[in-house]
Amino acid sequence: MQNQVFKITGMSCAACSARIEKRLGKLAGISAAGVNLAAEKAYIAYDETILTADTIIAVVEKLGFGAALAEDVSEEETRKRKAREARNLRLTFILSAILSLPFLGTMFFMFFFTDSAASAFFHNPWLQFACATPIQVFAGARFYRNAYNALRGGGANMDVLVSLGTTAAYLYSLYHMFWGHSHHLYFEASALVLTLVLLGKMLEVRAKGRTSDAIRKLMDSGAKTARVLRNGEELDIPVEEVVVGDLVRVRPGEKIPVDGIITDGASAVDESMLTGESIPVEKAAGDSVVGATMNQYGALVIRAEKIGKDAALAQIVRLVEQAQGSKAHIQRTADTIAGIFVPCVIAVAVLTFALWFILAHDVESAVTNAVAVLVIACPCSLGLATPTALMVGMGRAAESGILIRDGDCLEQAGRVNVVALDKTGTITFGKPVLTDIHPLAGVDQSELLRLCAMAETQSEHPLAAAIAKAGAERLGALPEAERFTALPGMGVSAVCESKQLFVGTRRLMEAEGIDLSALSGTAQTLEEQGKTAMFAAIDSIAAGILAVADTIKPTAAQAVQRLANMGVESVMLTGDNPRTAQAIAAQAGITRVLAEVLPDKKADEIRRLKTGGLVAMAGDGINDAPALAEANVGIAIGTGADIAMETAGVTLMSGDPCAIPKAIALSRATMRKIKQNLFWAFFYNTIGIPFAALGFLSPVLAGAAMAFSSVTVVTNSLRLKYTKLRG
Repeated sequence: MQNQVFKITGMSCAACSARIEKRLGKLAGISAAGVNLAAEKAYIAYDETILTADTIIAVVEKLGFGAALAEDVSEEETRKRKAREARNLRLTFILSAILSLPFLGTMFFMFFFTDSAASAFFHNPWLQFACATPIQVFAGARFYRNAYNALRGGGANMDVLVSLGTTAAYLYSLYHMFWGHSHHLYFEASALVLTLVLLGKMLEVRAKGRTSDAIRKLMDSGAKTARVLRNGEELDIPVEEVVVGDLVRVRPGEKIPVDGIITDGASAVDESMLTGESIPVEKAAGDSVVGATMNQYGALVIRAEKIGKDAALAQIVRLVEQAQGSKAHIQRTADTIAGIFVPCVIAVAVLTFALWFILAHDVESAVTNAVAVLVIACPCSLGLATPTALMVGMGRAAESGILIRDGDCLEQAGRVNVVALDKTGTITFGKPVLTDIHPLAGVDQSELLRLCAMAETQSEHPLAAAIAKAGAERLGALPEAERFTALPGMGVSAVCESKQLFVGTRRLMEAEGIDLSALSGTAQTLEEQGKTAMFAAIDSIAAGILAVADTIKPTAAQAVQRLANMGVESVMLTGDNPRTAQAIAAQAGITRVLAEVLPDKKADEIRRLKTGGLVAMAGDGINDAPALAEANVGIAIGTGADIAMETAGVTLMSGDPCAIPKAIALSRATMRKIKQNLFWAFFYNTIGIPFAALGFLSPVLAGAAMAFSSVTVVTNSLRLKYTKLRG
């Protein structure tokens, strides 16, 4: 069985990817076929004894799309093609917008200055024809092409509706212009609909572009070169040329280029991009490390174990792409309705023409009434129903510091019933701070802090930095230690004002033979609260404990309570140990905790949560990217990593957890407006079509009803600006 990735081009909506999947699924020899619209890729498992890659490509091309093996298409070629397509779409929209301006003048003077010279100018049929024709031909070309492919594939979507409605209005206007009936022109209907839909397409392309950028940035987060030891020499080579078994030297402050095992050296490794936890992990010979993590202060020699597609970072990229491909699209509702609506409208129009021609023997009435049916069915309000509500809703969100990537995320957010909250950076600040000082009897608290801060000032460890920062903030500038030694994995040793000071772990104190019996109870209590206890000894005698922890955000508990009031359960998802996780969860009011979840398992946990309903995931680290993509709605904390922000559908710029329930409330309000808009859009059609078919509704009145339905939809959407968000 062969697993192959194909690059697909020419897809415009979810119906396209579904049509490709449906066709490929019918081919003998294919066991699985999934098309990722966002990544423009198809993941296909097939029996190479029955099918070849060329056969699959030919089938896709026959459907009207481009196809090639992904390995044969470089990322640079893909970026250039997308940039070219976006530029062409933008130029087409600008041309259409400029040519649509006279039609706005037509409507303005028709209502306010009917008898003016300007009104006569804008109503000139040849001017309207000259403006509408380029729009119909050039802007409409992409819709005609997509509509043709949809119909050939046995379905109908919004492109079919747009093509049908604008063509009916254009041809009807053309007919009357040449017959001298200048008051029966509807060029503005075809021109304005195409221009507005082009605007929506342009916004869609931008959203797809950001999705691709997110995956590219994730790939770029790894090291570009590696320092390999070969034949007794150090060689700097591209990371792609490293082979399994190579020894790689990593200096302090450098990114680790490959997944492997440490063979020599000791250091602290910042794995926040992988685990999301802010505190570096002590590493020594025999420990495993992961590519793209940051080496802190020690020199390391690593034996490469996993490279290329097997590396952890490559697997995360793959998880992000696959999870993004599984998402729904908000336009599917309109497309589904269109699949039923379009054939019905065509049937009614044909039936109307036939009955009037046969029974009344009146060709003019037959044509007029049939066109009236098509005009009243023109998807002006249907095309506006979703995008206007989305634009207003997203604008309202931006004013509140909430950025929403696309309409699908907005749709899904209001339906979630579980929010998975990453601990570090989402519920907590993500930076360790000094929380407690417990000196033993006879030791002054300020003096203990002063000496420890002096000792830690020269250390690069984040825990040491937290103590040094607290000392500087509370006691002012402090002198450096007279002698300083970093003890990797244990702490520091220093001489401060002629006093020998040790600050660090229990293991350090035991190695120095220092009795900690008087501090054991306090240390256990602090650790049960999720804090890291650091022992201090002066002249080989225990002096006290300093506790460092990642503190909870002040609004976290309030956000959890608001979610509960909305019927949404909060779940903590973290790679931290259960004791620390439970302590933080208790402060936030969260009862359900998933602790010690490895980065590659976070998406699995989200998948399990999804079996009980729709799930939102809130996180801020690169390690959260697969889970953010797997969730129905990914919510990124704006103060976190860029990749999390770009992979997620919703970004909270302030980093305030209370923005999560506000985003959900906004989604629910917006979706109510969209459903109302769709109702009004179809209300005019279902009421108007019978009247048009019976001859009681002329194309003029049909156009007026169509315009009124658009006004109704837009006005209803604008009411979102004044909706109170109760999140």
